[in-house]
Amino acid sequence: MAQKSDDHGHSGQEFPGFDARFFDAYAIKDPQSLMMNAARAFENLGRAASEWLGPRERGETSDDLFAGPIGDFIKTMSALTEYWTSDQKRMLEAQTLLLSTYFEIWMRSIQQAGGQQENSAEADMAANKDRRFADEDWYRNPFFSFLRQIYLASATWAERLVSEAEGLDEITRYKARFYVRQFTAAFSPSNFAMTNPEVWRATVESQGMNLVTGMRMLTEDVIAGGGHLRLRQTDASQFSVGNNLAITAGKVIARNELCEIIQYAPSTETVFKRPLVIVPPWINKFYILDLTPEKSFIKWCVDQGHTVFVISWVNPDREHAAKDWESYIREGIDFALDTAEQATGEKQVNAIGYCVGGTLLAATLAWHAQKNDARIASATLLTAQVDFAEAGELKVFVDEEQLAVIEAQMKTSGYMAASQMAAAFNLLRSSELIWPYVVNNYLKGKEPMAFDLLYWNSDSTRVAAANHAYYLRSCYLDNALSAGQMKLGGGSIDLRDISIPIYNLATREDHIAPARSVFRGNALFGGPVEFVLSGSGHIAGVVNPPSRTKYRYWAQGDTGAKSADTLDGWLKEATETAGSWWPHWQAWVEAQDTDLVPARIPGDRTLSPLGDAPGTYVLARA
Repeated sequence: MAQKSDDHGHSGQEFPGFDARFFDAYAIKDPQSLMMNAARAFENLGRAASEWLGPRERGETSDDLFAGPIGDFIKTMSALTEYWTSDQKRMLEAQTLLLSTYFEIWMRSIQQAGGQQENSAEADMAANKDRRFADEDWYRNPFFSFLRQIYLASATWAERLVSEAEGLDEITRYKARFYVRQFTAAFSPSNFAMTNPEVWRATVESQGMNLVTGMRMLTEDVIAGGGHLRLRQTDASQFSVGNNLAITAGKVIARNELCEIIQYAPSTETVFKRPLVIVPPWINKFYILDLTPEKSFIKWCVDQGHTVFVISWVNPDREHAAKDWESYIREGIDFALDTAEQATGEKQVNAIGYCVGGTLLAATLAWHAQKNDARIASATLLTAQVDFAEAGELKVFVDEEQLAVIEAQMKTSGYMAASQMAAAFNLLRSSELIWPYVVNNYLKGKEPMAFDLLYWNSDSTRVAAANHAYYLRSCYLDNALSAGQMKLGGGSIDLRDISIPIYNLATREDHIAPARSVFRGNALFGGPVEFVLSGSGHIAGVVNPPSRTKYRYWAQGDTGAKSADTLDGWLKEATETAGSWWPHWQAWVEAQDTDLVPARIPGDRTLSPLGDAPGTYVLARA
């Protein structure tokens, strides 16, 4: 049947919805070159497979640690499946719902091919907020539009199966929802070469060279991960710790086998009398707080007149296997407090704990309270949980069976591998931290852009076995800290013994320390609590310098943190302010003590510098 085109290049009356421009870009122009490059791509894929299998055959690595999550996935999804398959009527209704949705999509696709759905496609494209489907051909090309709609309908249907399943306990439902989202994220049509319009066009245009390059990059990333995929999220060649990251001037003034203590050089003539000691998480490296001069919270604190000390944790290996929670307190926080006193002569400090560093700091404060140790005069907790009842999606990986697998593996190695830690955290945001890079790197064959935050994210650390096992059991599994049952020094500690002022920061979109979970901690402290809610997430909501004028925060003073029963109730009374929370925190710290002294130079008292910041421990790659 002949086709006719008007002056605008649109198709004729026989197929008014057919526009050749939607299909020309997908027609193979040079099949011979494409086949040759496809063969080269498969050859590179074979090399990647060999690099994956090699370490397993030699016994250098294994996938034993993933047995726990895989087993839990099977158990959870079996419980969900049993509910829907145990009643034929229920199963038929669910199937009918999905098939009727598919039929509606099929009819719309036929109408689109007939030129009757152009306005609908434009409206869908304008309303789209899913970056996976940003390309216009997901809407204007009938084939890709059909795939997109089928996928979204299937994903919505799958999540509905979870939410409407009766008889599931809340933990099983929570896990099922998480696993379903991981499954649907993985099987998005955007993740496959033949169903992603951008990848298909790139393949046709380059005769398949994008896949050759992508499979080469895949091989390199498997080699870099020692048999596990170390997914590159940024152009690592553009960054170097100590050269263009973590460059705030300072000195390492103390070191033990667990950490280095860095004192930063002053930038003001006078400084606050109380030093500031920062306890970062040991799960990642401290320089998230000192990325670049423009983003550095550490430099900003120095510029406000603080004498800043930071703990730089060692990247643990087998010899650190027995370093437990108490070790990180005694040889980490207490060591930093002793160092600050030696360096400044001051007996009291203000302290900051970030993420799990904040959880450790809170436990330290409770332990100190029992011993009448008053060295910490005020404490700031940044996205730190002390009550783990609503601890978020990380709880998916923590139950008795999975912990047994983790502990058995760590008993052999002495630590939790950095690659396994990174994989767990990336899974929490797989649609942002995994699949976009799989598509960009391995299907499009493009190097990711240079991004300092993602370089830091990829600079993973190992975690000492004893410390990690204690943390997972005492906090995530038993929630012992909130109940006053955490064991330290031979007895139990209670957060209610803490009477010093607390600045408790949560971030609104946090997926690691959810805001509701952080808020629950307010009621557990025995002293005044200033609760503040920042916009954005676990990292961007914290690392948000005032100069960027981004996001916003909510606060209402220390009277509201404990009086409100819920976060939503607290928000109704809170005051919203545009910009960074940093100046608000600075005003809070100054309200604790405004005494000033001449600026302190690292090493100007009894401690001789051991080297320049950022030290040596931070340079160890896992």
